[in-house]
Amino acid sequence: MGSNRIKAAIIGSGNIGTDLMIKIMRQSERLEMATMVGIDSASDGLARAQRLGVATTHAGIEGLQALPVWSEIGVVFDATSAGAHRRHSDVVTQAGKVMIDLTPAAIGPYVIPVVNGDAHLDAPNVNMVTCGGQATIPIVAAISSVGTVHYAEIVASIASKSAGPGTRANIDEFTETTSRGIEQVGGAAKGKAIIVLNPAEPPMLMRDTVFALSSGADEAAIEAAVEAMVAKVATYVPGYRLKQRVQFERFGSNAPVRIPGLGTFEGIKTTVFLEVEGAAHYLPAYAGNLDIMTSTALATAEKIAARRLGQEAA
Repeated sequence: MGSNRIKAAIIGSGNIGTDLMIKIMRQSERLEMATMVGIDSASDGLARAQRLGVATTHAGIEGLQALPVWSEIGVVFDATSAGAHRRHSDVVTQAGKVMIDLTPAAIGPYVIPVVNGDAHLDAPNVNMVTCGGQATIPIVAAISSVGTVHYAEIVASIASKSAGPGTRANIDEFTETTSRGIEQVGGAAKGKAIIVLNPAEPPMLMRDTVFALSSGADEAAIEAAVEAMVAKVATYVPGYRLKQRVQFERFGSNAPVRIPGLGTFEGIKTTVFLEVEGAAHYLPAYAGNLDIMTSTALATAEKIAARRLGQEAA
């Protein structure tokens, strides 16, 4: 391990893993791309890694452990599936390495860089929630920072072409993990998440809609908090933006809104429309849902690497 960089491995040579590899090689200040791990010897991700001079194995986690560089790796990204992640995490954390989880497995604490990015720098495993969670939980947290969010619902719409086998296999985990993240990190008393795979041609950019029912803050305070949060997220996801101005609707005691299972509500309904355009490092620009995951994982890893490098230098 070099004095100013930590060696990183990526498990999962699909779209997300390959895009993340390119981001690390182009953008990272503290990570060195050491190895790409897959299970398909013919995958484009492994072939691209080989062309870029990155060590590869198609023998999965066992192959990673067998590589000479394994002992030098400090950070491992898992871009496979929720089902495979637990075993990967056990191997990685028992070896004293940090696991950054891009699946919805949620073994470790949820991390949203702009909300709680400094809270879990010493955790052995951190979870990146989901693409929809990374796009929308910051907005819920922004509203929670100025008022009380009683209920928040998000709808993540992504191009069908950007949803690979891993995404499709994890639909249930997506909704469950995102809903919990809305509550645990976003601060909503109750959260709900919906994902839509849109088959439109040409493929649409990722769109996210956030509905929040809150009290204790007026429209001006909410709008200012949301706009400030969007600017923060855009520092590491440049294609993240408001699609239009924040929308509001008030509900008084004479006509409260009723939510099945939660009862009646008085206050402000805030609606936020977001768009996420990918950086097109490896994936098409419409795959903002994948780009926000790799960008977030890299931002989180940079913070963790800075912490570990500081500890080593002390």
